[in-house]
Amino acid sequence: MKYLAHAALAAAALWLAGCQSSTSSDQNGQGTTASASGDKGLNAMFDSYWEKNSRLFPLDATAYGDNRYNNQLPNNQTRAFRDTLRNFYQGYLTRLEKFDREKLDANDKISYDIFQYEMNHGLAALKLNTWMMPANQFYGLPITLGQYGSGQGIQPFKTVKDYDNWLGRVHGFTAWTDSAIANFRAGMKAGVVLPRALVVRMVPQLTAKDIVVTDPTKSLYYGPIANFPKNFSDADKTRLTNAYKQAILTELVPAYKKLGTFMQTEYLPKARATSGIDAVNGGKDIYAYDVKYETTTDKTPAEIYQIGMAEVARIRAQMEKIKAEVGFKGDLPAFFKYLNNDPKFRPFKTPQQVLAAFEDIHQRMLPNLKTMFGRTPKTPFEIRETEKFREASASAEYNQGSPDGSRPGIFYVPIPDATKFATTSGMESLFLHEAIPGHHYQISLQQENTSLPKFRRFGGQNAYVEGWALYCESLGPELGLFKDPYQRMGALGDEMLRAVRLVVDTGLHSRQLSREEAIAYLLNNLSTTPDEATSAIERYMAIPGQALGYKIGQLKIRELRAKYEKQLGSKFKLSDFHDALLQDGSMPLAVLEKKMDAWAAGVK
Repeated sequence: MKYLAHAALAAAALWLAGCQSSTSSDQNGQGTTASASGDKGLNAMFDSYWEKNSRLFPLDATAYGDNRYNNQLPNNQTRAFRDTLRNFYQGYLTRLEKFDREKLDANDKISYDIFQYEMNHGLAALKLNTWMMPANQFYGLPITLGQYGSGQGIQPFKTVKDYDNWLGRVHGFTAWTDSAIANFRAGMKAGVVLPRALVVRMVPQLTAKDIVVTDPTKSLYYGPIANFPKNFSDADKTRLTNAYKQAILTELVPAYKKLGTFMQTEYLPKARATSGIDAVNGGKDIYAYDVKYETTTDKTPAEIYQIGMAEVARIRAQMEKIKAEVGFKGDLPAFFKYLNNDPKFRPFKTPQQVLAAFEDIHQRMLPNLKTMFGRTPKTPFEIRETEKFREASASAEYNQGSPDGSRPGIFYVPIPDATKFATTSGMESLFLHEAIPGHHYQISLQQENTSLPKFRRFGGQNAYVEGWALYCESLGPELGLFKDPYQRMGALGDEMLRAVRLVVDTGLHSRQLSREEAIAYLLNNLSTTPDEATSAIERYMAIPGQALGYKIGQLKIRELRAKYEKQLGSKFKLSDFHDALLQDGSMPLAVLEKKMDAWAAGVK
């Protein structure tokens, strides 16, 4: 299963607090003015919004390279914080609507529409009961804090100030934990609780041997101390070592231990046996919101379920053709088992060989890539093995670079055991999605476009971002890939994953599909293992609706391409279509279609 880290964080942050989470930004947070042209008053308002948004969400600011707030960890579990957000969104929505949209230029009209959409959804999210479920096994501050504080993640640990900044952030965790427990308890009283299966996964995370320690040097959070920069003085090393040991033993360990004990002894007995969010009080409203936000459409769960069923049938028929082409005797589940277990599909002996195979894919597609894109990113690109501390639970992912090029875009591949890495896992389609031209092109070009206001340069809508990446998987034949039938099968497997998500996500959250039934459905339609299928279904239980954006976005982009190919005939040029699609960054699908219709009219 492939999953994009920044998309997970964005979906989780939104679901948690109704906030607009972002992917990345200028290295120093100052950057360029919102727009070189357009309405100055409107773009000054966008700049003002972005500054306040960064202060409200300092973890996000760190993620997009704004290091001014690296010592801050506000308690987003309080009513006061939610009230602040409500005033924040409503205030900027009111300011926005004082501008006459019809008098704006084309770029500012797009900005107006996206901003209005985001503010309205932020306000809508704050009406939901999701604050009563502050974290689960897939997202939440207890996990995010570890990703930041290990010394191998987003939080910088290059200077003495960086080290002191992290201590400031740690000091806020105890208050957050206490408030999160209070919110969990409010949910227990209101009938808004997590599924039992998810809580069972959470407890080991909160009590892990590198989290709840008696020896601070064994802590995940000791990583920065174990890897001091060489230029630090002995005095600074001594002071920081003592401070980190104290923070680990007197703040982090007690907070994790308290939360873990609460979840195990008090919350787990009250957790629910049901799988879908519609089972909790207010759950139907939560899912209706999630579906609308994550797909940026007005499609209902029932409509999306039917789309999923049709796509599963279509893709399954193509899989049957490949099975016949390679001469396999047996049904599809038997073919899946063969692809998973036959040693010939596991030729690798070292992680370096796996990474080299991905680079070979990159090199083979380069000649055709140049004919399909007129604009390519300046941001550097690298392929790396996922860090050991997180590889066991990680999926292949893309971490965006910084617009100034100081941090490359990185395609991370977890390789716990190279001898078990299968070529039939869809290596070619995975590279197209997570790396080039998928997330690396889309996110980098968006960040590098200084004519966009920052909330557009460094934000993103799930259906556009993931829809584009999934669309890129279908470009394999045009890029000279998928010549091997097993790579085509892997690509179909990746597309099937996104199709079955439409069925199981809507099934879980609106049709009373159980966790076990959903797992069985995945195993019947995918070349996957029971453990992988279980992990996938529990992810969809944890973040309802997020998995819908991929296929809905891809289908819309395919629909637009087919429409313009027919409309424009010989005037249609694929590279121009791709450039136009990407040049203004992420946006809701309805806004995208309106923009692309105007592009096609201009070509015509």
